[in-house]
Formats: sequence, C-alpha cells, structure tokens
Amino acid sequence: MLNILWIVLGGGIAVCLEYVIGGLLLCLTIVGIPFGLQCMKLGQLALLPFGHHAERDPAAVTSGCLGLGLNVLWVVVAGVWIFLSHLALALTLALTVIGIPFAIQHVKLAALALAPFGRKVVVSP
Repeated sequence: MLNILWIVLGGGIAVCLEYVIGGLLLCLTIVGIPFGLQCMKLGQLALLPFGHHAERDPAAVTSGCLGLGLNVLWVVVAGVWIFLSHLALALTLALTVIGIPFAIQHVKLAALALAPFGRKVVVSP
C-alpha cells in the first residue's frame, strides 16, 4: 500500500523516470555505461522503495578499489547533487505527518546516491 502511495504522492514515478532517462542517456557512450547502470539501480529502488533496501555486494566487480574510484568520480560529478535533491525532498515531506514515511525513503535514496557502486538492491526480510 505504501508503494502505491509513494508512486502517486511521494514522487516515486517522477524520480524513477529521471533516473531511467539519465541512465539511458549515460549508456549511449561506452564510458558512461557503468554510471548508467547505477542510475538504473537507483531508479529501481526509487520506484518501489518500501520493502527493499541496498546492501554491500562483495561479489560485485565494482566492490573493491575500482568501486571506490568510481564512487569518488560519481560523487564529484553527480552524486552530491542527487544527494542534496533527495535531502531537500525528505525535509519538505517530513514537515507533514503523512509525509514522514516518504521522507525516510528519500533519506535511504540519498545515502545510496552518494555511493552506488558495490551495492545491490534486495528485498527486505
């Protein structure tokens, strides 16, 4: 039920479309493919955040030094702006009682937006 309300009221469909369009544009270039895939991961979590979370994936190709370097590049180029936009949405939604669960989800997305490499989206137990 919260995922349906998230899509309609919490901005889930708009945020997901932004991530997917950005990911598709990034995938048009060879260099942008890893970053486009991370945008798709963020879009997946942005569409249905309730009942899902991101956790470290030690088996991922981008989990070691490569992931650290890509995360640093991500933060410098786009991550900080995505983080700040999710934080602003969270603060705005937290002003109302009904918006508090949505604000928590935006904080979760903001944390993932800072370092998406080396993480995977899983269903919460």
